[in-house]
Amino acid sequence: MKEISCKLLVVGAGPGGYVCAIRAGQLGVDTVIVEAKKPGGTCLTVGCIPSKALIHAAEELEKVVQMAGGKGPLGISLSTPKLDLAKTVAWKDGIVGRLTGGVSGLLKKAKVKTVHGWARFRDGKTVEVETETGIQIIRAETVVIATGSNSVELPSLPFGGPVISSTEALALSKLPEKLVVVGGGYIGLELGTAFAKLGSKVSVVEAEPRILPQYDPELTRPVAKRLGELGIEVLTGVKAKGLSAKRDALLVEAADGTEKRLAADKVLVTVGRKPATDGWGLEELVLDRNGSSIRIDDQCRTSMRGVYAIGDVTGEPMLAHRAMAQGEMVAEMVAGHKRSWDKRCIPAICFTDPEVVTAGLSPDEARKAGREIKVGQFPFSANGRAMTKLGEEGFVRVVARADNHVVLGIQAVGHGVSELSTAFGLAIEMGARLEDIAGTIHAHPTQGEGFQEAALKALGHALHI
Repeated sequence: MKEISCKLLVVGAGPGGYVCAIRAGQLGVDTVIVEAKKPGGTCLTVGCIPSKALIHAAEELEKVVQMAGGKGPLGISLSTPKLDLAKTVAWKDGIVGRLTGGVSGLLKKAKVKTVHGWARFRDGKTVEVETETGIQIIRAETVVIATGSNSVELPSLPFGGPVISSTEALALSKLPEKLVVVGGGYIGLELGTAFAKLGSKVSVVEAEPRILPQYDPELTRPVAKRLGELGIEVLTGVKAKGLSAKRDALLVEAADGTEKRLAADKVLVTVGRKPATDGWGLEELVLDRNGSSIRIDDQCRTSMRGVYAIGDVTGEPMLAHRAMAQGEMVAEMVAGHKRSWDKRCIPAICFTDPEVVTAGLSPDEARKAGREIKVGQFPFSANGRAMTKLGEEGFVRVVARADNHVVLGIQAVGHGVSELSTAFGLAIEMGARLEDIAGTIHAHPTQGEGFQEAALKALGHALHI
């Protein structure tokens, strides 16, 4: 057996883990990171990045399909387009490869030692790693658990054959003629929309009364409208029962007990993700849990001294940028800096068509917290840049305290609004008031002007509506 020692051991090289290791290395901390697969984790390799690549390819194909059919308003026409999905997936894989290679280079630059293999804990200071050349023992003063999350599997629809998770959906070399998506959350709708644009006949099954139940209805209404325009069949208040005997259809049951058969070449199950806690030997540690996730405090410390946990393994919100921020904070604490988790908001984005962004509190959440609020909302139908991009659907909304006008939350739905999320998060983190946003000159013509106009509306003097 080989044995190495270090000051900091990071288990898992996803967004949280690799950022933690890189920052620790930059600060001169002797760091080892263990990863069984490619660096980058779910987000970079089979999640955020590859899904956005597929979404972009689908958007581009939809544009040329409209042009070929003479449906576009821009006066552009061309011959009938064709899709080579295998080539699209190869392009997506090329992007992933470049990024994973970049992460490996950054780890090396920071003098972080990478051990490839599966880690199992022996105790709170020791792991054994099953590598290609045998078992390697690693002992560390401090340990960071960054093992991420896995797709939730339904008992009635175990993965395999026609039943796939988002991972398999992003690696298909042949477009399914008929795709049924189980789960109307952000993952299901992002991928369902993309496949519909690529040419699949898509149906979405959601057990809740409406799609995207984690967002307020006003934000999701434009998304629901667009799904209909794309020909996507949406069934809400419906539960998936399992595959048909021939495994060529999904059987579903409505609230009134009626059953329906949905023909499907593939059934994509996207009912959520769960912390990845199995197979790591975590039973050897004495860790407090919040359900299936590891309980942490505001410094990402677990119930065991010298053991931290970051990212999806600690539960919601399961967002890569949350994990990155946690990883950076823990690395600096290990290096002796004084840090704690003091974030006013973590922006969340749903890359549907149109996109949805939320940061901070919604109007209902603010009212439930006992706040007296002012709300300003500005439609993109009155925004020149949105009109020139055929993106008039949606709006920007600002929620602020009624007494001192401090911004509590910002939401938007519309084409390309994901790029506004940074401004939204910055405004809330900096403690901006409505007057700060309204008084900041926003470049024209941009969709960002909608942010300023929403603040002006909350103050009672919007200019362009």
